[in-house]
Amino acid sequence: MSPHAPVLLNEVLEALAPQAGDVIIDATFGAGGYTRAILKTGATVIALDRDPTVQPHADAVANDYPQTFRLIRTPFSGLAEAFAQSGEAKLDGVVFDIGVSSMQLDQAERGFSFMRDGPLDMRMSDEGVTAADIVNAWDHGPMAHIFKLYGDERQSGRVATAILRRRVERPFERTLDLAEVVEKALGGRRGAPIHPATRVFQALRIAVNDELGELRAGLEAAEATLAPGGRLAVVTFHSLEDRIVKAFLTERTGNAPGGSRHAPTAVETRKPSFTLTFKGAREAGEAETVGNPRARSAKLRAAVRTDAAPWGRIAA
Repeated sequence: MSPHAPVLLNEVLEALAPQAGDVIIDATFGAGGYTRAILKTGATVIALDRDPTVQPHADAVANDYPQTFRLIRTPFSGLAEAFAQSGEAKLDGVVFDIGVSSMQLDQAERGFSFMRDGPLDMRMSDEGVTAADIVNAWDHGPMAHIFKLYGDERQSGRVATAILRRRVERPFERTLDLAEVVEKALGGRRGAPIHPATRVFQALRIAVNDELGELRAGLEAAEATLAPGGRLAVVTFHSLEDRIVKAFLTERTGNAPGGSRHAPTAVETRKPSFTLTFKGAREAGEAETVGNPRARSAKLRAAVRTDAAPWGRIAA
């Protein structure tokens, strides 16, 4: 059994419409769920992932599909370079599955979960700043800011204060240690439907991995790299990510509000680089959510590349 069930798989395949001879980038390889389903159609898959622990899953897929599969270790921001490196002439589709996977959460040594004791790491790759670096070194203001911005934690200032007070005694090293301090700062669980540390851990993970910046960069790269008629499918699990994807597609399809008929904006004078595959977002059905609770918050948005020039940089 795969340690990570691909969410909205049938809907993603419908949006990508892969065929024999197509070249598809699976920008979040993980355990290879989307990749295997795409490969079964006869398409070639260039899989991307910055997580070094996915290599055994990639080796298994490569053993079954040696001619039509390859994995490239890179984050979303390296998508265009990865495609150029592949030597393929035309890109027919890109799929993103945003956020942390269940198999990453289940690995205590990765430090993503407050439910399992492990080093306070949270890096999806093996490089860069860790969550421990942030809580042990950042000032109160920046720390409270990310808790509020990325975690929607209303008591962000109180949590940051508690972290600063405790780290004077000894630095944070373990996930359960941080979770306990956050829980106490927020007054305990008191029947809360989610653990009090949920939002803080989410915020730290997003900051450590620059997840929102990577998403923007990945969307820009997909726009620049997809051939006319190429399909884009993006699955998100959080409102922050979905908001970025929705805004990107709203703008790139020429449906952004604003401007004036007397003084058209730059957005209005550009040709749409995408057309929507369907309006709004698709969500998982009851049968899927019963079997995979992670699917409850999933949203799929999809679009088709036009022959217009790419628009480039996304506003933060």
